[in-house]
Amino acid sequence: MDMQASSPGAVGRTWSPPLPEVHGFEHLVVETPGIRTHVAVIGEGEPVVALHGFPMHWWQWRVIAPAIAAQGYRVICPDLRGSGWTESEDPGFHAESQVDDVEAVLDALGIESAFLLCHDMGAISGMQLAYRRPERVRAIVQVSVPPGFMEFTPRVMPAFAHMPALLTHHPGRPLRYLFGPRYAAQPMADSTIDTYLSVHDRPEVERAVTALYRGMVIPVSMRLMRGVYTRMRLHPPMLCVFGQQDGPFAEPIVHRICRNHAEHADRFALAFVEGGAHFLTDDRPDDVVRLSLDWFARAA
Repeated sequence: MDMQASSPGAVGRTWSPPLPEVHGFEHLVVETPGIRTHVAVIGEGEPVVALHGFPMHWWQWRVIAPAIAAQGYRVICPDLRGSGWTESEDPGFHAESQVDDVEAVLDALGIESAFLLCHDMGAISGMQLAYRRPERVRAIVQVSVPPGFMEFTPRVMPAFAHMPALLTHHPGRPLRYLFGPRYAAQPMADSTIDTYLSVHDRPEVERAVTALYRGMVIPVSMRLMRGVYTRMRLHPPMLCVFGQQDGPFAEPIVHRICRNHAEHADRFALAFVEGGAHFLTDDRPDDVVRLSLDWFARAA
């Protein structure tokens, strides 16, 4: 199915706030029941679906997507429900809200299977899709998030330190603290943070913060703690990538919580990047590109 034919709402559309300008991307609106998903697309070839983290949107892939596309892929970057320029009729969230949306976008675009590149919140949807519809995931690269089958330990609890503030978030409360040195090894320019947070001028996005964490992130986190995914088998090849300065997921901790991966996954590997923390896609985008391309090529 032709992508543009699936998205007439993008033609002549005025985006509010204005979309960040990045050369080479086309911007589509994919309409599925109850939601109009903004999707930024670049390149031609085998599909790579890039799922952004929180509080980010498609622009997170502004450097990474063109570099992957240059190697013969078509990179598809949707704004997930409650983020970016996507518009939904239902303000609520449940544990599968975003993965349902992602699968609906794949259906609308006629994509039977794709490579996945996911960060932070986007890794929830990527992981869920890999477990429930493995035939649709050719391989998955998961950035800054451990696999669902990880062995839970109190040593990873600092990774959840931001959640109480987001569970009680009030519209208008600044989110700039999420981009501080605890999460980004390389200081982000104010203009970069402003671009990520500009969409929070949209009431739907601002209201979604608490709903997203209460309805989706916390329930999925509880599944991780209860070991739900340790009782399932992960079939698509998965690479988990971490920054060496991502404290809660320091290399010794990650190796420990993933030590029994052969019992839970068909093919699994870890990679660690110097000079990066949680926001590895901004800290070290070239390394994310290099590792992703290598993993996709080996999986193919």
